[in-house]
Amino acid sequence: MTMSSPTLAFLGTGNLATAIVKGLLAQQAYRPSDLTCTSQHGVTAQKLALATGISFEPDLPRLLAMADTVVVAFKPQSLAGADPRLAELTAGKLIISVLAGKKLDRLAQFFPQARNIVRTMPNTPAAIGAAITPYCSLRSLTAVDQAIVTKILGALGQHLPLAEEYMDAVTVVSGSGPAFLFEFVAALRDGGITAGLPPAVAEKLALETVLGAAKLLAHTGTTPEILRDQVVSPNGTTFAGLQAMTKGQFRATIQEAVLAGARRAAELSRA
Repeated sequence: MTMSSPTLAFLGTGNLATAIVKGLLAQQAYRPSDLTCTSQHGVTAQKLALATGISFEPDLPRLLAMADTVVVAFKPQSLAGADPRLAELTAGKLIISVLAGKKLDRLAQFFPQARNIVRTMPNTPAAIGAAITPYCSLRSLTAVDQAIVTKILGALGQHLPLAEEYMDAVTVVSGSGPAFLFEFVAALRDGGITAGLPPAVAEKLALETVLGAAKLLAHTGTTPEILRDQVVSPNGTTFAGLQAMTKGQFRATIQEAVLAGARRAAELSRA
């Protein structure tokens, strides 16, 4: 890598791309001078460049001429209307897609001359190196390309090679999962406020409780159900709360959320 020739280009600069860029820079996997970006109207790309020090290049041929690896991170719905020049401009390059629902064979239609295509699904904790990123590839990765994929995904957190047949479910469980957790934390906070806690106290308690519980779960390596039962005493406060969650079909609601997301991913794969 040279200071004047970025090797990693971003097509699209939404929230997920922003999290990835921040994660790569925070972990020093890449320097700002190694990264460049563009977006449909240029606004979000310029904002990201200003915030992180990476370069913004609105001219697509110049952007891709400098890049060896291209991260495709625009909206999945935008793939059908993507610039047709991409087919030629990405010839010989490694494509890493974060487009929800877009299968490898579909991506290959738009990047037919890429040396390989990798389908991934990071999540927004990538910004702090705490993501989990399943991935699969169109063809077996060469040692060089495997090293690139490992470097990028490793800087974002953990990574997991996985058969493509599981990627729609992965998109929801790990890709959308943070949003579901954030919604739960917000609900726990609001419950505390309703029970009489000052808002700031309820927010801190909800956040630290979820953070601590997640750490305990990871540390012990046991099941969530076992740890749950260790909190419950017969007819106690936790038991009463869990009864209310059961009555409200909490688990069924989360399962339906995952299935709804997976159905949407399947719809996106056909668009």
